[in-house]
Amino acid sequence: QVQLVESGGGLVQAGGSLRLSCAASGRTSSTNTMGWFRQAPGKEREFVAAIRWSGGITNYADSVKGRFTISRDNAKNMYLQMHSLKPEDTAVYYCAASPYLYRNDRGAYPYWGQGTQVTVSS
Repeated sequence: QVQLVESGGGLVQAGGSLRLSCAASGRTSSTNTMGWFRQAPGKEREFVAAIRWSGGITNYADSVKGRFTISRDNAKNMYLQMHSLKPEDTAVYYCAASPYLYRNDRGAYPYWGQGTQVTVSS
């Protein structure tokens, strides 16, 4: 099993920045990719960004390219730096881990954190 704990959410004005963190523990050696997903009220959970543990290759949803940056460190922590936030970025953000490479679909991620709320006011 892999345990994931997110932190760093909060309330910010449009145009502001936030940094989310995800601490991974347990059988992290069984995972190859870490990702961030988000779910707004009444909407499906959607892919935001992903990063491979090895090599640090990243992938982003078009809606966040150029504004969000995903990163990881050697201590199995993952981060999402968010700039130029918009009201439409308001959602619960989830950290997820996958044994697969190059997958952005929810079904490829068996491990999930509890989520952290991000609210962007206009």
